[in-house]
Amino acid sequence: MHTRKPFTKYVLSPLRGLMQKLSERDLLLILSLFVGIACGFASVILKEAIEMIHASITSWFDGFDYNFLYLIYPGIGMLLAMLFVKYVVKDNIGHGVTKVLLAVSKNESKIKSHNTWTSLVASSVTIGFGGSVGAEAPIVYTGAAIGSNVARYMGLSYKNMTILLGCGAAGAVAGIFKAPLAGVLFTLEILLFNISMTSILPLLMSTISATVVSYVFLGDTPAFACVLAPFEMHNIPFYIVLGLCCSLFSVYFTRTTLWLEDKIKSVRNDYARWGMSAACLGLLIFLFPPLYGEGYDYLNVLLSGGQISFEGETILSFFMTEPWLVPLFFLMILLLKVFSMSFTNAGGGVGGTFGPTLFIGAIGGFVISRCINLILAGTDLTVPEPNFVLVGMAGLMAGVMQAPMTAIFLIAEISGGYELLIPLILTSTISFGVTRAFEPYSIYTKRIAKRGELLTHDSDQAVLTLLKTSDLIESDFTPVKIDATLGELVDIISESTRNLFPVVDSRKHFQGYVSLEDVRKDMFKEELYEKMHVYNFMRSAPAYVLINEKMDSVMKKFEKTDAWNLPVVDENRTYMGFVSKSKIFSAYRDQLRQVSHD
Repeated sequence: MHTRKPFTKYVLSPLRGLMQKLSERDLLLILSLFVGIACGFASVILKEAIEMIHASITSWFDGFDYNFLYLIYPGIGMLLAMLFVKYVVKDNIGHGVTKVLLAVSKNESKIKSHNTWTSLVASSVTIGFGGSVGAEAPIVYTGAAIGSNVARYMGLSYKNMTILLGCGAAGAVAGIFKAPLAGVLFTLEILLFNISMTSILPLLMSTISATVVSYVFLGDTPAFACVLAPFEMHNIPFYIVLGLCCSLFSVYFTRTTLWLEDKIKSVRNDYARWGMSAACLGLLIFLFPPLYGEGYDYLNVLLSGGQISFEGETILSFFMTEPWLVPLFFLMILLLKVFSMSFTNAGGGVGGTFGPTLFIGAIGGFVISRCINLILAGTDLTVPEPNFVLVGMAGLMAGVMQAPMTAIFLIAEISGGYELLIPLILTSTISFGVTRAFEPYSIYTKRIAKRGELLTHDSDQAVLTLLKTSDLIESDFTPVKIDATLGELVDIISESTRNLFPVVDSRKHFQGYVSLEDVRKDMFKEELYEKMHVYNFMRSAPAYVLINEKMDSVMKKFEKTDAWNLPVVDENRTYMGFVSKSKIFSAYRDQLRQVSHD
């Protein structure tokens, strides 16, 4: 406490004052560089922490005798993460990419400061102990939180805070994968709904600086070591088949994950849910060792053209002794990875779907290529299995995340496989197009799109999503009671600047409204003041607006009723105020200026 105040007073505050004297553009570039460096260090810390925990609990394994520990290790990691989140963080930090999207659309791009480190701790414990999830979504959440909090500390606008949040997410992807271009594309395709070319420079600054930090501490070798064969045109039909299969796997991945997590989370007791998930996950990993952790070690073997025997690792190793049982065994791993990932996340662990997407894509590519080679056995035709493993990763990314450009260039960057650019583009495009026909939203956006909280690249829809009905309520309309006399109404009219008067009952429930035009002809007839009442002049509202109703729904009601003002009520029909079409148009113009990145 005593050291923080002097540091803030004598270091941070003067630094902030100095930087705020810079032009907005120069300040954004400097901050993006700082955010990128911070994200690079965060990526290094996460990777090293996962490897350190994993090595400390498995390095002494010697043969099959110790494999029973796979039954309990993942559950221990999930329990530690759950307790950390429940009693230390006291906030939901799962599904990081979705949380970033929600921060942009619903919270003015503001992310809580604890997210700059809590996801790192929880995910490193989860994955280090064998949780079957990826580290990429937590690091994206961490990077976005770093960018958001730096922007908030410097007092940046929503527009620039959103850009810096994107810089953090891009830097995180670049740092964890050593892939600067993929970091930029990830942010453009998945996170930022409306960004111009002039705003790409901060993203590039962030990703390059994060990648350099990762190179310095983790080396400059690609994230995945590959032994690839040259691309041959006669394999194009097989890559088309791979693209179609990736779309099938993508739909399975998305729908099964969301359904299974909802089912598991229906168990309300945290410890019962953890116990069930830990038991199921431990059993799956015991039978299928590649489901342990991220599984990238096994992918490196497949990408280098090596063979995996599983001898001494699982009681199911006999599957590897028969040619057609090999792809069957890996197909089971592919299908069950979704279950192991869902058990990990829903059971209390913290991790993402990014890594499992790459894993399943790689396994899918191996299964397809091995089946093709078995079918073509005895002929001169064969397909290079490492190539299909690599391209399968891009195909599934394009389908599950619905981000084909990110998929193409991420896989090319992390493997050095630019010579496979044609099959990467072909497979990713087919997978993306076919998947989108069945699933219009990605795994990150499906739930929030259903709730109407998703920002899109459509500027009109994005602005409507950002507008909140509760912020646009006009409450200076004077309510009148339904049984009030004309004389009482005239007194209220004489003191009001409005020409509409909401009518409520004794419990303040909205009943209708009175227009000044309807009262004008009788308001000067004093003999009617006691004889006539408000209900004699009341009209019914053409529609009601709920206080938390989505703005696109409100606009549809205005369009349908052709009204200029609509009453706003809560779920009990209690009167809250009016919302006007002119107020919405004014707020729309203001919001459009804020989200514009030109």
